[in-house]
Parts: sequence; structure tokens; C-alpha cells
Amino acid sequence: MRKIVLITSVSLDGYMEGPNRELDWPLVDDELHTHFNDLLRGMGALIEGRVTYELMADFWPTADRDPNLPRPMADFAAIWRTIPKLVFSRTLQRADWHSTIVRDVVVDDIRALKAQEGGDLVIGGVNLASEFLRHDLIDEFRVYVHPILIGRGTPAFLQTEAMRQTPLRLIETHTFGNGVVLLHYDRA
Repeated sequence: MRKIVLITSVSLDGYMEGPNRELDWPLVDDELHTHFNDLLRGMGALIEGRVTYELMADFWPTADRDPNLPRPMADFAAIWRTIPKLVFSRTLQRADWHSTIVRDVVVDDIRALKAQEGGDLVIGGVNLASEFLRHDLIDEFRVYVHPILIGRGTPAFLQTEAMRQTPLRLIETHTFGNGVVLLHYDRA
């Protein structure tokens, strides 16, 4: 059975974006980008909310046309274009680059998706991840803690009344050369 894997970058004080949706603070150098590329190459699909999809679609489809783009970023552009994407949105009318629009999180549909053959499924986007957490659908957590305090912004994990204590088991940690620390957990 495939897993749903949450991959997120957070500041040391627990934010995934700044107060005005800034994403200029993560320390993604060539080493970390190469790590993300290697990880995503084996995945079966990306599960994204509309905001995350639009953010990615604004840059990655043509990013590798820039001859000055670092090699790991150019490699990611090719990965992003070709990997299947499920975009959860009630308003988006069209999505390109191997994308399918899904209107609602239907638990039975997600469980059926997990039962299909193929690589694991990566979920991104704080609102969608919170919805999946509320329905107890996330199996694995890869949290990349960046050595920076941003003071305020969007918390990495939005809390809802339906969330409950969820024991996790540490699988691995890894410290990258730029000081980012991977905390990799699965369900206990």
C-alpha cells in the first residue's frame, strides 16, 4: 500500500511561510535541492492545494529554459512537469502538466488511491495537509527544520478541533551542510 507523505519546510519557530506568504527564507542550496529531487523521483504523485499548485505552476514549467539556473533546480523543473499531480480546489477550472483537479477530500477516495500500485504520494500545502491530518490520512512526515527564526507567519501545522494526539516514531534524522535538519517520522 502506498503512503501519503507530508514534506514540509519550517522555520525553527514553526512557520512554513512569512506573514505576507513570503517563501524567501528557506535555505535550499544545491545539496538540499538534490536531496528533494532524489526523493521526489520515486514518488507516485504530488497532492497539492490550489495555492501550492499555482505557486509551482508560475515558475517550474519553464524554469529550466534559463541557462543560468543551477543544475538541481533545472532537474526539479523536469521532475515537476512530469510527475502526476492531484490538485484539490473548488475554484480552479484548469490545471496542466499531468494534473487532475479534485474538488473535495473524500476519505474513501483517498484510501482507494493509497491502495493503487505505484510510488508514495507527497502532500504539500498547509491547508490541505491539515485537512488530511483531520481525516487521519497522513502516514509519514518529513519535516525540514531551517536554522532561521521568522517571528510570525503561517504555522506549519494548522490546528483544528478534530486533530488529536498522534504518536510518531522517528525513522531518521539528517543534518545538511547548510544547517537544515530533516526529522523523518512515521506513525507509531
